[in-house]
Amino acid sequence: MQNHLTLSPEVRAALAENQPIVALESTIIAHGMPFPKNVETALRVEQTVRRAGAVPATCAILDGRIRAGLSPDEIERIGRAGAAIPKASRRDLPYLLSQGLHGATTVASTMIAAQLAGIRLFATGGIGGVHRGATASMDISADLQELAQTPVAVVCAGAKSILDIGLTLEYLETFGVPVLGFQTDEFPAFYTRRSGFGVDYRMETPTEIARLLQVKWQLDARGGVVIGNPIPAEYEPDAGVMERAIAEALADADRQQIKGKAITPFLLARIERITGGQSLESNIELVCHNARLAAEIARAFQAEG
Repeated sequence: MQNHLTLSPEVRAALAENQPIVALESTIIAHGMPFPKNVETALRVEQTVRRAGAVPATCAILDGRIRAGLSPDEIERIGRAGAAIPKASRRDLPYLLSQGLHGATTVASTMIAAQLAGIRLFATGGIGGVHRGATASMDISADLQELAQTPVAVVCAGAKSILDIGLTLEYLETFGVPVLGFQTDEFPAFYTRRSGFGVDYRMETPTEIARLLQVKWQLDARGGVVIGNPIPAEYEPDAGVMERAIAEALADADRQQIKGKAITPFLLARIERITGGQSLESNIELVCHNARLAAEIARAFQAEG
């Protein structure tokens, strides 16, 4: 592990002192938003974690090393390069590391980095899942298999609303991944608070969630946990507007034959244009909202341990 993992001084000290830590991804920096909004958002999310009493650990692949914890200059380096830095999921890590290259970590690879570093909580926007039309395309995100096997809890605003949320939840159930709702009975749909699908268990406090995580991993039960945290109501866009934007973006992707790892960045960018930037602002607010809750759970997890 030490041959491939580098911890920032802040993260290394936090681990040594048993402080709460929250992992953060870097795909949202390289592929989720334009520069300089991506860098501003990444730094704001880190500050949100700090204000909530935890240490942020933004993850990435830089110069063939898995990095847990980045400096502001390194975050800007990723933000300026943007899509020139490839998305790095589980399958990409051996190649990128062996070639000494860069990579922006997805949900799956951020979970791997967090596990290697000994970090249990991770905050993101939305998890990947089963894509619409997957019965024909077999397009299923590697995030789901990572959740099935890697012991990291992921705080998210649900699955991205461009996905088939029902099939995504069925997949998680098959692999025994608990899906929790923070103060909600309904699994959120990323931009919107409601999806029409329920969660496995409703949890009211970060301490309740922390206790469940402690018990799960004391039982040596493999895999992670999904914690659905709905976007704050004041930042929720109209559900009908979003669904029409998603349908238009999906049709554009189909016409242009956009597939594989390119499809999510394409759809998010297209939806942003269709909604006049409203989806981007909602995305930023929900990521910060998730980072705050993840920090609160991390604090409770350390206290329970």
